[in-house]
Amino acid sequence: MDQSVQTGPSMAQSTQSSPSMVQSVQSSPSMAQSVQSSPSMVQSVQSSPSMAQSTQSSPGCGAGGLRGGCSGAPPWPPTRGRERGGERRRERAGPPRMWLLRLTWALATLGIAAGSSPGPSPAAPPPDKASIFADLSPAELRAVRTFLLSRPELGLSPSRGEPLAKNTLFLVELLPPKKRLALRYLDQGGPRPRRQARAVVFFGGQAEPNVTEFIVGPLPRPSSYRPLRFKGGRTIPFASRPITQTEYELLHRTLLVALEPLQPLLRDATGSWYHNGSRGSLTFSDIAPRGLAPGDRRSWLVLQRFVEGFFLHPVGLEVLVDHRDPDPRRWAVQQLWYNGQYFSSVRELAERYERGTLALARLAELPAQQLFSSYEPRGRFATGTPTDVHGAKVCEPQGWRYRLRGNQLEYGGWSLAFRLRSSAGLQLFDLRFNGERLAYEVSVQEAIAFYGGHTPAAMQTKYMDAGWGMGSVTYELAHGIDCPEVATYLDAHHLYDADGPVRFSSAICVFELPTGVPLRRHFDSDYQGGFHFYAGLEGQALVLRTTSTVYNYDYIWDFLFYPNGVMEAKVHATGFIHATFYTPQGRRYGSRVHSHVLGNLHTHLVHYKVDLDIAGTGNSFETMDVRFENISNPWSPGARVVQPWLHRQPRRSERQAAFPFGTALPRYLLFYNPHRRNRWGHPRSYRIQHSSHAGRVLPRGWQEEKGVSWSRYHLAVTRHHENERSSSSIYGQNNPWEPLVSFEGFIHDNETIEDQDLVAWVTVGFLHVPHAEDIPNTATPGNAVGFFLRPFNFFDEDPSVASRSPVIVRPLDPPTFSQLQIQRWTPASPGPCVSPGPFTYNGTYWQE
Repeated sequence: MDQSVQTGPSMAQSTQSSPSMVQSVQSSPSMAQSVQSSPSMVQSVQSSPSMAQSTQSSPGCGAGGLRGGCSGAPPWPPTRGRERGGERRRERAGPPRMWLLRLTWALATLGIAAGSSPGPSPAAPPPDKASIFADLSPAELRAVRTFLLSRPELGLSPSRGEPLAKNTLFLVELLPPKKRLALRYLDQGGPRPRRQARAVVFFGGQAEPNVTEFIVGPLPRPSSYRPLRFKGGRTIPFASRPITQTEYELLHRTLLVALEPLQPLLRDATGSWYHNGSRGSLTFSDIAPRGLAPGDRRSWLVLQRFVEGFFLHPVGLEVLVDHRDPDPRRWAVQQLWYNGQYFSSVRELAERYERGTLALARLAELPAQQLFSSYEPRGRFATGTPTDVHGAKVCEPQGWRYRLRGNQLEYGGWSLAFRLRSSAGLQLFDLRFNGERLAYEVSVQEAIAFYGGHTPAAMQTKYMDAGWGMGSVTYELAHGIDCPEVATYLDAHHLYDADGPVRFSSAICVFELPTGVPLRRHFDSDYQGGFHFYAGLEGQALVLRTTSTVYNYDYIWDFLFYPNGVMEAKVHATGFIHATFYTPQGRRYGSRVHSHVLGNLHTHLVHYKVDLDIAGTGNSFETMDVRFENISNPWSPGARVVQPWLHRQPRRSERQAAFPFGTALPRYLLFYNPHRRNRWGHPRSYRIQHSSHAGRVLPRGWQEEKGVSWSRYHLAVTRHHENERSSSSIYGQNNPWEPLVSFEGFIHDNETIEDQDLVAWVTVGFLHVPHAEDIPNTATPGNAVGFFLRPFNFFDEDPSVASRSPVIVRPLDPPTFSQLQIQRWTPASPGPCVSPGPFTYNGTYWQE
């Protein structure tokens, strides 16, 4: 501990008693800056020695191709952050909802490589117990694929390339151990659970196509496989499978042929046409669900100008293609919509144009620079304050305050294991504070966006992002923008619609974040111009982050860990809005954001699983809110007192613990151990606190709503069951009418939830009515939702008192305040990244 005595209210100097640390106040120049003349924009071209890049357009790049290899853009350069990685990424990833020949998706596993900054050795292996939750390594992914392809009875072919009617391995990822086996290993010294993989196989090359999931193991040398069963013994219809790159290639070819008669119309209206996808041509985005009933596979395709930010450049043509048949020669255009009118065939639309009776929507020629959909700066701020210099940055002047070993993360009292699933994203396991488990699992389950609009594509859009490999589109995080430069960056490996593991560099980051607000503080005034003491504790949190770029939207997924035992789960929505062609009738469904662009209203919902183990697995759940009482005033006869009192309501069954949208959510949602109490006699509890303004996406039971029945509830609490691992699936997007996983079935049996192993299912979200300020992108401020896990009588006091980061200031000679005692337990100065002087304080307030 450092104690210093500071003399004089002007704080000219301080003298300290500890010889090991010298504290002084010194004046410093205003930091000499070198000013150099520079152009208004700096452009650099970089070459990567490890990955040859060609900027030459490839004949294989069809319409689309923005989020992948077709643009020829080099990868973001590595900077000064700590990086961990496996082997070099062999191919880059691409978008699920648009045509892209080099589309790449995949299964996540963390790779490890040496870093260069202070802290624990980045090459340290994961602790043995945390590693049971670690994602599959590239070697394990390859081993599973090699083993399954070697089984003649499966008849598997490579995923890439034609035909569509073949048996392929679509997805491989870790199958986490059953909770019972994991806890026996973690807590009781039981045997280590077998390491196994989940493998998804599309059996398209047989008379009755289907999708089957397998358990493959043991790893790292698999020798057996068996079917993975779903609750109720449901089978997976082939039409419900996610779309693959091969299917996108075939859709592109279908459009090339089908739209040939419309090339004169498109050239006249847009100055371009649909062909092989060079910049300036047309591309398409596809909509889901793909039809109106189980077994359908009919997609509305929205044609757009293929420019930077093509999502904001619809040309007014939408095409419905039936592609259910495994033979693409039988695919057909069923309907078209152009500029407010429906047409039964391409020929009908072409003839209307040729006769001159078509209401043609001619689009203006786009500028070569400062396109409205681009990030290029334009305009000026009125104040003239500089934006062409770097702003504030996060720094770690004295090194890491967290420890990262493999997939185990430790920070203050926190410890946890984590992984990144290709199917749904970040998943935390064995979440502990000061060695006590608070939750066995906290994970993202699903993210949806349901739209409304006047065009057929808009009214059909109901995106369920697990069906697009939400966890596999975890592209590289830009150092200093997506995460601080000083963050630790981790690679991920995915095997998702690919013929081997694909490396996604810097897909995850970890960093300590100054919150900019004290965790705690108090100024104790003497109300006479001085004070008794000041005390404050810096506000910091550890952040675990990844992103998902699912088509147009970018989700920034965060878990934050605070020193006082609070965990926050948060998601920011950014990226491009999903836009359709503007017609006057469309104003009912959103805002006109450019000449021919309508931003369509939609509701975002995100679902989380929170498997709580508060001081053990035997937990109960109650809600608490205030009610008012009108009582006689005991100290003033004849008077009345109206005051609040705490109304506690135990929730004894699953139905009692399901809180639908449209009803008030109690303000305190408490999970407690009925057999464990803190020092003051209260049940040890944790609280879920929503940070959300979510609402229903559709009326209960209406068609597609059945596929997202979890979206009916702010919160639902169920008993833990191994066959209720997830509230959604990768198949719900293309078959929401008969979902493989029906969350409503989790609470249908209305089991007791008293003194049981409980799971909380949390829904957060917001309504987004796009507006002009969403151009070019939706911004993150105001578009973040999530929830907190907060201790409620779990501890005997705020556990952050263990932190050595507070500062306490006490006057030694009031009322003159000429000497102040400053207590702190950290070095006097943080270091050169902030003010180099030591901490100083005054605290007086006098009339001048």
